[in-house]
Amino acid sequence: MPHSSDLLYLEIGAKQEDAELCVVLMHGLGADGHDFEEVAKMLCQMAAPRRWRFVLPHAPVMRVTVNMGTAMPAWYDILALSHPREVDWDTVALSQQRIESIMAAESAPKIILAGFSQGAAMALHVGLRNQEKIAGILAMSGYLLQSDAYPTPANRSSLPISILHGNADDVVPIKAAEEALNALRIAGYTASFKSYIALAHSVSQEEVRDVFDWLKEHGS
Repeated sequence: MPHSSDLLYLEIGAKQEDAELCVVLMHGLGADGHDFEEVAKMLCQMAAPRRWRFVLPHAPVMRVTVNMGTAMPAWYDILALSHPREVDWDTVALSQQRIESIMAAESAPKIILAGFSQGAAMALHVGLRNQEKIAGILAMSGYLLQSDAYPTPANRSSLPISILHGNADDVVPIKAAEEALNALRIAGYTASFKSYIALAHSVSQEEVRDVFDWLKEHGS
């Protein structure tokens, strides 16, 4: 299994040297890269003959405060389920470094950061701090990590950002996505937003089709 900075990951689709597009897709809290393996395979099939590559990292295992300190795969420790989330920023920084090392190792002409839930928060966090290096950010059922000490970086490019969220999500309420959208617009970004009726904290077939259309538009 290939690795980067001790962060193991799955590879789906085109080989690194052949890829036209690389999507670094990060899973949610308590899952691993396999969580989106079938979705990545489906998107690669839909994209053919385009040469898309998906890198699905596995988050490190750490104790998560809001889950009674239970050890599980997590991109960062969550201290409180507030909006915005209260998090341990040292663990955010560690995951940011690891994700950036994966990006640096990829040779595709376009890289997109994507994620679900906690992975979506990391896609936004890392992507906004690497605007010139990526072709876009895709956030599914996620939220924006921010605090007084870590404000949302200002827009320095025409970076495409898409936020997708179910309106029946009881894990990450759609209000969190709406607040992220507002914060991004205040910072100067033109982000798109779509909600899905009766969709809980999961991904639907309709959403997968929308993801494909967005990747085709911004990754081709």
